[in-house]
Amino acid sequence: MYGNGPVFKAEGASFRDQPYAGQLPQGLWTTGLCDCHEDGHICVQTAIMPCVSFAQNTEIVNRGAIPCMSAGLIHLALGFLGCCWLYAFPSRSRLREHFALPEEPCRDFWVHLFCTPCAICQESRELKNRGADPSIGWLSNIEKWSREKVTPPIVVPGMIR
Repeated sequence: MYGNGPVFKAEGASFRDQPYAGQLPQGLWTTGLCDCHEDGHICVQTAIMPCVSFAQNTEIVNRGAIPCMSAGLIHLALGFLGCCWLYAFPSRSRLREHFALPEEPCRDFWVHLFCTPCAICQESRELKNRGADPSIGWLSNIEKWSREKVTPPIVVPGMIR
């Protein structure tokens, strides 16, 4: 289900030793849906070319299984048809699953239907705040984490009964 990429587990001593572990609210978004002003670069990039921001996020969320270029072109094509949100909302769901985030302020489908640019910005900020830089891609993030000896910030939720 999650592929062979590195996985972050929020348990054990290695989790507590990570630089971002103590600073992030567990199970909560680190920024709000309408906090686009918190990262001007992401805000401007998403306003001009949302397909680029979306594609960068998607590559990280899918651990490189969906290349940035493919995700961006699909998002762009669907954007011309006015339905890019159909492709975008499942990525938000995956991101939430990886970090055990609540479905806020409403279901992912509705967030992307009515607020696609804001949702994409929030998802980019969330990845950055949790230690993944969407702008450099999945493989470069793996190299960065290896170099810095940091556990990748992807949470795999435990089994639910």
